[in-house]
Amino acid sequence: MKTFEVRFSYHDRNEETVESTVKVDASNLPGGVAKATREFVKSLDRKQRFDLNKNGLEITAKSVGGAAVAPAKSTAEAAG
Repeated sequence: MKTFEVRFSYHDRNEETVESTVKVDASNLPGGVAKATREFVKSLDRKQRFDLNKNGLEITAKSVGGAAVAPAKSTAEAAG
């Protein structure tokens, strides 16, 4: 299992940016983001969820532990 740090941010009804960071253990990055997102949304109340849906959610994720993650190839490298 790898450890991922997932950072969430959204704008609330007072035009303030709300940020939160969640660390999760998962086997891959998409699974870690999904798990962290479920935990984050469960922690919000009704009005916060409405603000999140209205203004959008920004997600930033990175690996912080576990096995090393190989960098992804760009489309130019993959095509050529």
